[in-house]
Amino acid sequence: MDNLISSGLSGATALVTGASSGIGAHLGCVLARYGCRVGFAGRRLEKVTEMANIVISQGLKAVPLEMDVTDAGSVSIALDRLEAEFGTINILVNNAGQAGKHGFLDAPADETYRITEVNQMAVWDVSQQVSRRLTEAQMPGSIINISSITGLRSVGGAASYAVSKAAVAHMTKIQALELALHRIRVNAIAPGYFLTELTEDFLTSPAGENLKRRIPMRRIGKMSELDGLLLLLASDAGSFITGAVIPVDGGHLLSSL
Repeated sequence: MDNLISSGLSGATALVTGASSGIGAHLGCVLARYGCRVGFAGRRLEKVTEMANIVISQGLKAVPLEMDVTDAGSVSIALDRLEAEFGTINILVNNAGQAGKHGFLDAPADETYRITEVNQMAVWDVSQQVSRRLTEAQMPGSIINISSITGLRSVGGAASYAVSKAAVAHMTKIQALELALHRIRVNAIAPGYFLTELTEDFLTSPAGENLKRRIPMRRIGKMSELDGLLLLLASDAGSFITGAVIPVDGGHLLSSL
């Protein structure tokens, strides 16, 4: 299996959005270790440059990309740069996201629009731009969208975020259906709670400790526990998997969110 993964990823060009920190940075590093040439994309150029330099210092291939996923022009420029450096993008990880802290009644309109723009519409646009390039090149590819368990079950207090992630889960199925004939597979990972910049304050609070007790495994996830699924979906090892939305949550969906 490891050989199948390595042979499917070696020399492939991968783009990871929201790759300046957290899950995105980690997934980009994993793909690089398995032979991908990785574009680390994000709004904070200094941060994605830092991540790319870490990968390059290990003798691997990476390039930092300044990209605002909500700006189609910015996306196009970044894709052009990545393709000029490494060739047609074979693997896309749509990880860029923004959290929200309000329930439905209290959610400010500007926050809701911003979350929808980043978490939902940007996934649509970046996927569309990459897919068009793949079809023009007549090449197969793999798109991996990052959804959330909050998009699969109702959760209070983060209405805009949860709705946007539910949209990503269903968008994954629509994309998979329409792109299958073009040999582009589309799947989604729906993480539970992992320690990142976005979740650290909550997970280290009393409320976060209480949440851990509702997870059947009684703990939050380790970043390395995303690696196997990422590699499966990105590589030829998952060549007959498309349209799947797979939770990685320690059984949290089986309990109360």
